[in-house]
Parts: sequence; structure tokens; C-alpha cells
Amino acid sequence: MQEEQQPEAAADPMSSSDAPEDGPKETSSVSQNISDADAFKILLEMKMKKRQKKANLPSTVTELDTEDGSKVYVVGTAHFSDSSKKDVVKTIQEVQPDVVVVELCQYRVSMLKMDEKTLLKEAKEINLEKLQQAIKQNGVMSGLMQMLLLKVSAHITEQLGMAPGGEFREAFKEASKVPFCKFHLGDRPIPVTFKRAIAALSFWQKVKLAWGLCFLSDPISKDDVEKCKQKDLLEQMMAEMIGEFPDLHRTIVSERDIYLTYMLKQAAKQIELPRASEAEPRKYIPAVVVGVVGMGHVPGIEKNWNSDLNIQEIMSVPPPSASSKIFKFVIKATVFGLMGYGCYRIGQRTIQFILSMPAAQSYLQKLTEIRSQH
Repeated sequence: MQEEQQPEAAADPMSSSDAPEDGPKETSSVSQNISDADAFKILLEMKMKKRQKKANLPSTVTELDTEDGSKVYVVGTAHFSDSSKKDVVKTIQEVQPDVVVVELCQYRVSMLKMDEKTLLKEAKEINLEKLQQAIKQNGVMSGLMQMLLLKVSAHITEQLGMAPGGEFREAFKEASKVPFCKFHLGDRPIPVTFKRAIAALSFWQKVKLAWGLCFLSDPISKDDVEKCKQKDLLEQMMAEMIGEFPDLHRTIVSERDIYLTYMLKQAAKQIELPRASEAEPRKYIPAVVVGVVGMGHVPGIEKNWNSDLNIQEIMSVPPPSASSKIFKFVIKATVFGLMGYGCYRIGQRTIQFILSMPAAQSYLQKLTEIRSQH
């Protein structure tokens, strides 16, 4: 299952832009005679030389080690931040990783290839078609929760004029420049997260959460977003959230901490060196991994790093509770009630409009005269 959730983007180390335009023709003929194994070794040596220098890493990077000597550099980011983009680029350039893991799942991977302008437009446009698609994909309750959280994202987007996930797009671009660097999606599938979050809340908690998200309107400045990169402020915000919805925090944050940790450790397994022939023994070296995650997940990843993790339990979706069924019925009844009332009002106004037209009034007057004659 895990392999399906780890699409890879292999880098193109031999891009044409790196080759000199002018030079002796013998160079191309010699390069054609180099075997794949030799070319691999040359590029790997170049990569290792870059690694030998002491890395100058941003303060937002947390370094973790595995038992077999692999290194993982976790970049804690704010999802709406120019500074985080720079931190990600600098870290990848400095450590030349074998794998880059980002806090995305296959349901959100489209943001990697969309430009900033398109993403801004998508984030601001929350319409009925998107709601229907979310409900069809995730069910009524999870679909509504997804749209409410998209509303929060759209609110921040509108306030800042900045699309979310810029650090993930930068990680994708930068990983493609590193020889033999793989790109993994490290987050739990979003439908699983939403369904588990909904199942964890009571009926009144769902109502309270939906109400709070629907009427979100507080202004947010760029300074507020950058402050999210400070651990003390972040921990204060998380403490407030735990007090309000502890079960929601468990499913949306704590469980995903475990999942992200597991995926980072999977990515940090030793890598095999190229062999000249099948007879040559296999050789492995420690891997270097860069993880790009929201700053709120970094403490949880550190906490879980040395634990034996089992993600089977947090991947299961519990059956809907009685409160979920009641809330689902209330939502459906409200939607259909509003639709019926809307049709009634539209129909009433349409009839009044038609009857007020001169032609209709003339026709009704003639009908009255005909009836009076009979």
C-alpha cells in the first residue's frame, strides 16, 4: 500500500542546458561510450562532493538520524510563506538529498504543477460544483468538512493574495535538479483524515466547528503567518485548539504526525550503489532525505522518531456514529428545505411578475368580460 502513495519524480541530471554549446566533437563521442553504471558513478561522486562541505541550514530545519546512519532534514514551514519557500530551496541545495518527502497526498498532488495565478483563482472559487465533487468523493459529512476547510484556506488566500503550498512546489522543482533524487508524497490520504475527524466529533462539536468555520472573517497579515514559524506561538495556538476539540486535534494533527514520521523513515532506508555487473556484490550507503512539512508537525515527528510505528490503525475508517447520522439528516433536510423554499419564492415572484404585465392584465380583463356575458 505504501508504494502506491509514494509517486516519484526522478531528476534529469544530464539536462541539455548544463552541456557547453561549443566544444570538441570528441566529447560527445566519448560520452556516448560511457556505460550507464559509469555515468551513475560520476554523477554520484559529484553529488557526494557537494555533500562533503558543511551544510549551512536555515533555523527551521530539524536534523534526525536513523539506526543505519541515514540523515533526515525536516524543514518546518508555514504554508503561506515566501520565507518557507527559500528555506526549502536552500536546504535541498545544501544537502543534495536522495529523497524529498512532502506533506501532500495523491488527492492534493495537482497543486505541484499548477501556477500561482491558477491556484489563487481555484482557492477563491468555492462553488456548488466543487461541493458536489467533494461530497461525491468523500461522502456528505467529509465533503462538507473539506469545503469548510477550503473556505478557511480561501479566506487566508484572499487576505494575503498568496496561494497555499508554495513550499511544496519549490521542493518539487528543486528535487528535479538533484541527480537521482526521488520525490515522495508523505501525507495520509485526505478522505481518510476527514472521515476519521468527523467520526471523532460529537453532534454538538460538529455544529460548533461548522459554525466557527462558516463565519470566519478575522483579518490576517503576512506578519501573522510568519509568526507561525515560531514554535512557542505555534504551541500556544495548538493548546487552544486542543481545549476546543481534542479529538479533532488527535485525528488531524497527532495521527498525521505518526503517518508522516513513518513515511520519512521508509524514505530514509539505505540506497544501493550501482554495480558494474551482476556478479559484483551489492553495496549500500546511508540515505539523505529532506522532509517538507508544516511547522505544527515537527514536534510530533521528533516525538515519534524513535518509536516502532504501526499505521494500520490510523488508516481505518470507523463506521458512522448515531450523532453523525443525525447531523447528516439535519444537513440534508436543511439543504432540501432551502431548495424548496427557493423554488417556492421564485415561483411566487414569477407569477406576480407575469400577472403584472400589461398583456396579461388585458387578457385577464377579456376573460372577465366573456364570463360576465355568459
